Amino acid sequence: MSKEFTVRTMGPNELDITLGWAKAEGWNPGWGDREPFLAADVGGFLMGFLGEEPVTAVSVVRYGESFGFLGFYICRPDQRGKGYGWRTWQAGLTRLEGRTIGLDGVVAQQANYARSGFGLAHRNIRFGGRPDLDSLRDPGIVEIGPGLFDAVSAYDRGCFPAGRTAFLRAWLDGQGGRRSLALVENGEVRGFGTIRPAVSGYKIGPLFADGENEADRLFAALAAGAERDIVFLDCPEPNATALALAARHGLTPAFETARMYRGSAPSLPLSRIFGITSFELG
Repeated sequence: MSKEFTVRTMGPNELDITLGWAKAEGWNPGWGDREPFLAADVGGFLMGFLGEEPVTAVSVVRYGESFGFLGFYICRPDQRGKGYGWRTWQAGLTRLEGRTIGLDGVVAQQANYARSGFGLAHRNIRFGGRPDLDSLRDPGIVEIGPGLFDAVSAYDRGCFPAGRTAFLRAWLDGQGGRRSLALVENGEVRGFGTIRPAVSGYKIGPLFADGENEADRLFAALAAGAERDIVFLDCPEPNATALALAARHGLTPAFETARMYRGSAPSLPLSRIFGITSFELG
């Protein structure tokens, strides 16, 4: 008897399975990603099952009333070519129906995404390397605590297509090895960023800042905490200043994705986006 294929919402343990698949694909997830990812949208992670056996995954996280982000689109290698991935993809798009949808997909799949109505906005380049930085005291750099959350959340809203308060509360809580810093001058937040341990090295994301100087100061403070381990930063290619920052600190291109949207592409200040938060959640 053939097993029935079904798609349903993941539970926390099933998201762990997906993170393991992402590791196997070389996507380098963060070790503590599960809790903040689920906080973003607990119903936003779908898994396809052949009988009771997990074989596919996709994340389709809703932000606000009109935006969503698609990621974690994976079919287990031994089950590819059987249509299970496509059926999971369709279920994901149905969950985000009526919204502008963003994704960061591998460049080789651009044509396939275009057939589902996605248009290219820009490339993101993942840079990696071992910056030689010391933990020098910068009086403008502060740890993000509860008293700074509202100001940081407001800054984030200027760099992301929708509010994501629940996600940020979990992302900035200092758990899972994450460390989050803000640059504050004259009582105003001028940028912020997070560094977290990943399967390989550390990942910085987001890195949002008013300009080159502010981003450089934040990057230096964050990367110094990696103790000369490899650090990764995912830069939107149109931000030439971000690419220059990565090169200046000895980071070299390691991977790239195509940022694509279905629906009206949001107008984002790419000049302030030096590192995106994650390829999975935008």
